Parts: sequence; structure tokens; C-alpha cells
Amino acid sequence: MKKKYILILAMMSLMISEQAYTQTKQKEQSKQTAEMEQITPKGYTTFKVSDNVTMYKVSFKNQYKMDVAGHLFIPKNLDQSKKHSAIIIGHPMGAVKEQSANVYAANMAERGFVTLSLDLSFWGESEGKPRNAVAPDIYAEDFSAAVDFLGTRPFVNRNRTE
Repeated sequence: MKKKYILILAMMSLMISEQAYTQTKQKEQSKQTAEMEQITPKGYTTFKVSDNVTMYKVSFKNQYKMDVAGHLFIPKNLDQSKKHSAIIIGHPMGAVKEQSANVYAANMAERGFVTLSLDLSFWGESEGKPRNAVAPDIYAEDFSAAVDFLGTRPFVNRNRTE
């Protein structure tokens, strides 16, 4: 009788643990969705973005706790149940993502890639003071944080970010 009681308790514990795990996963997925705000290219680009691409406004923290702003471009026909390669595109010095990086990101998304354009720290919508500072070591961290951010997307193969 004791063994049967212990077995029932173990099964109940397992079911409760599984339910807690499922709830945690659901919270993580809804948080990930909240980090991605779908936007239209109007107001964010000076060029035409293909109707075959969906654009999202995103942000994430770098190791210095600064918000890094970006635009995520996803092909509309992308099977989000599978993992895909992703490309990160930064802007040249003296520019912001809307002036150049978005052009390349939108073009690569139209060709089937998940792409993320970003404003480097101290530039555009990203945090950092003094504004327009040149800090290559922090820029490198911004790209590293972008890889980490993309790796949290369920449709991105973390080992295939370029």
C-alpha cells in the first residue's frame, strides 16, 4: 500500500512540475513576442520594403545595460516552426539604421533571410551618452548582444547567425 501511495505522489509531482515548466515556456514566448512590435516601413524607411517582408521594432540590452534598438525583418513565407540562419547588419559611422542598414536588411529578408539591422550604442534610437560617440569595444558588444537576442527567437538557428 505504501509503494502505491509513493508512486501516486511521484506521478502527481511530475505532473505539477510539467505544468510549471509549460507555464514558464508560455511566459517566455509571450515575453519574446512583446519584444517584437510589428511596424510598417512608413516612417522607418526612406525606401520601399517588399510586401513579402514583415518588419518589427525590437530592442535588447547589451552587457553595459544599455538598450540597443533594431529592426527585425522576417520573410512572410518563412516557416517559423523551423530554425533559420540570421544576419545582423550595422550602420556605417555617422549614420543610423534607417539610412543604410535597413536597406540591406530588407533586401536580404526579401531573399529569404531573417535579418536584424541595429543602431549602435550612442547612435539613433539606441542608448548611450555622449551621443554620436565612437566606441568600437562597445559596438562589438552590441553585435554580440544582437546574436544573443536573435538566439532567443524560436525560428532562428543560434549557431547560424552571421
